[in-house]
Amino acid sequence: MNGVNIKDYAYEEYLSLFSVVFQDFRLFSFSLGQNVASSSAYREEWVKQCLLRSGFAERLAAMPDGLETYLYKDFDKNGVEISGGEAQKIAFARALYQNAPVIVLDEPTAALDPIAEYEMYAGWDNIIRDKTAVYISHRLSSCRFCDDIAVFHHGALIQRGSHQELLAQTNGKYYELWNAQAQYYSEEQA
Repeated sequence: MNGVNIKDYAYEEYLSLFSVVFQDFRLFSFSLGQNVASSSAYREEWVKQCLLRSGFAERLAAMPDGLETYLYKDFDKNGVEISGGEAQKIAFARALYQNAPVIVLDEPTAALDPIAEYEMYAGWDNIIRDKTAVYISHRLSSCRFCDDIAVFHHGALIQRGSHQELLAQTNGKYYELWNAQAQYYSEEQA
């Protein structure tokens, strides 16, 4: 990384550079604040900022006990049930809370409805800000806003470029996949 063998970094230092939202993340039956911080102690204002940036503002305002609202009913009979999309926003807030310079997002909008997905993509620059974000996705609509797209096939890098550059390669895999997905949204192909 940056010309330095990753084995030369202290392990904890290296791990602190990355914040990851896996496709199969888990939330806990603890308070909302604890879920975002992944800790029983947390910085309240920072948790709120991360939740707002992740698109959770409206739901946060409706939480009966704010950040102290328990998720699920396992430990608190008044705990709230949340949707898959809401859980994904909380997981994204968790990644932001870590404040790592690199955020890795595996299928970051898979559980969001189309409107929430659009809102998140429209606000990515404000959400990510000065961090480097790596998106892993099979939904090519999520690639349009990326600066650099890497296309892998059978474990090998086969194409790399912007959305427009890759669409211009009409014999490329990206073009093929884009049109395969786009046909369900429009009768016209790219």
